[in-house]
Amino acid sequence: MKDALSLLELNRMVRRTIDLEFQQSYWIQAELSEVREAYQGHCYLEFVQKDEFSGQLVAKARGAIWVSAYRVLKPYFERETGQCLAAGIKVLVCVRVVFHELYGYTLTVEDIDPAYTLGDLARRRREILDQLRREGVIDDNKNLVMPLLATRVAVISSRTAAGFEDFCDQLLHNDYGFRFTVRLFPAVMQGERVEETVLAALDQILEQRDRWDVVVIIRGGGATSDLSGFDTYLLAASCAQFPLPIITGIGHERDDTVLDAVAHTRVKTPTAAAACLLNHMLQTASRLEQLQEDLLRSVRERLTEEQLRLTTLITRLPVVFNSVKSRAEQQILSAEHALQAAVRMRVQRELLRLDTQEERLAQGFRNRLEHEKRQLDFYARQVQALDPERLLKLGYSLTYRNGQIVTCADELQPGDVIETHLAEGRVHSKVL
Repeated sequence: MKDALSLLELNRMVRRTIDLEFQQSYWIQAELSEVREAYQGHCYLEFVQKDEFSGQLVAKARGAIWVSAYRVLKPYFERETGQCLAAGIKVLVCVRVVFHELYGYTLTVEDIDPAYTLGDLARRRREILDQLRREGVIDDNKNLVMPLLATRVAVISSRTAAGFEDFCDQLLHNDYGFRFTVRLFPAVMQGERVEETVLAALDQILEQRDRWDVVVIIRGGGATSDLSGFDTYLLAASCAQFPLPIITGIGHERDDTVLDAVAHTRVKTPTAAAACLLNHMLQTASRLEQLQEDLLRSVRERLTEEQLRLTTLITRLPVVFNSVKSRAEQQILSAEHALQAAVRMRVQRELLRLDTQEERLAQGFRNRLEHEKRQLDFYARQVQALDPERLLKLGYSLTYRNGQIVTCADELQPGDVIETHLAEGRVHSKVL
């Protein structure tokens, strides 16, 4: 049988070797992939390192911050960075390599350098802003024009946040009598669900965008370590391209998130957001008052100008009337002369036409008279030629029976008495 070590014996050998070789502490750079606080007050971590180009995991180790150190390091880190220890951030920590026969290999954290994490957070914010700048959308929301009457306010905040109550109290009970319509679109304002819930609230507002003038995102009180949820690309891109102006009041004066950088207006607190809207309304009211004064002044000046113009016209009216009258009389006189000349010309033309027609009519009458005289002469000669007396002188006679002229012998009967008229005298005969 071969010589064999027990697992405990092997682990003790490893522990003695590590204790011997790694007696000092080491500063290491790593990314936190897991952060878990135990009920005893300890904090258990998982450190990872990824390939710079492929993003593949190349190293991993367990870590721990024991309660005695964690009570000091946690507030110190959060105060300096404005961020709590959470998965996804990079840290520079001082660790001691520890191997335990039961629990295995662990890196015990003794110290932490917040400046390294601040640099990484700043780098991440800078990368997000650079990406938005390359996409050409970083200033889209800033370039929106705030409506003159920004009175319909959609608020994204926690339903139980005291900051929301402060915002509503200052806005709705203002000293100027401005009336606002405020509706809360609830969202989680700290922790891992910030991005998810704020995006959902923005989607709800977008569906009814015609009902709102401005969006206000307020966080109220709380630790500055909870601001990391507002430093995500997706949330920043959505706010930068949102079609309504966005006012943010999600941190303290020294805190600056990516969301603040892309919003239309960034203020410090919820009450400052209310003050911003009130100040905008005051500016609008002042502008309207100035416009009213300008309008009244313009109206007065126009009235003065028109009154002066009317007075001038009234003064010039007699002169203008006389001038117009003279021109009208001259036009009438000219028209009268022209009409008389036209009448004379028309009369002359008509007289000439009448003379011509009279001559033609007289000539026609003479011609017709000659023609009729010739016809009468013709008819007279015919009548003369047919005169019975002339015919009788030529040897003709007229025979009458009972006073009726006889034109046919068959009309006579034997024994009829006839009377014959000659050129000279009459003869009575009896038909045999």
